[in-house]
Amino acid sequence: MKRQGPVIVAFIIGMLMLIQFFTPNPFFLRLYNLFLDWKQVVLGCTLILGTWSLIRYHTRRIGRKQQNWQYSYVTLIGLTVMVVAAAVWKTDSGPYRWMFQSMQVPMQSTMFSLLAFYVASASYRAFRARSVAATLLLIAGALVMLGRVPVGALIGGSVGGHEVTVSTLADWILNVPNLAAKRGIMIGVGLGMTATAIKIILGIETTYLGKSD
Repeated sequence: MKRQGPVIVAFIIGMLMLIQFFTPNPFFLRLYNLFLDWKQVVLGCTLILGTWSLIRYHTRRIGRKQQNWQYSYVTLIGLTVMVVAAAVWKTDSGPYRWMFQSMQVPMQSTMFSLLAFYVASASYRAFRARSVAATLLLIAGALVMLGRVPVGALIGGSVGGHEVTVSTLADWILNVPNLAAKRGIMIGVGLGMTATAIKIILGIETTYLGKSD
């Protein structure tokens, strides 16, 4: 029953969510809102569990003196200070707001700035024209990158009485072939999610229960 119980609960809740999507019955609507409220409760519990796991992980690193264990002190101190600041002062003002705007936001900007160099390096390796597909990818990528900056609107000319610039070509690439491929990928993802949900509801997919005893 330790494994059958969660499967039965997943089947019942999954069927209720499926039924409420196709019926306007007020009972199922209230049930749906109740499940949404419970989801918030579960989310709060997972947040507490994640915080506890973070504390345990870094305290073990400090105790074992693992590589770069000094940074675990920074993590634990930052976690404690932010929690205390949020509990004592409002989150939209005071020290919490200052730490968020003056420390976390600049660090996030720095991280994404560094990520841009890794993306550029990966793009260089992917865009090397070794085949027809790679050549098309190289041309499309170059046009899109040039079209996203002001100079893209200055490069171009008149074709058939219409003004064509690199920016307009970039917009066409993003809105026609790129969007078509994106929709195909999203349809595939949606079908995969539907198949996985059906397998979970029917008890075929049980990996969310962990390893068998």
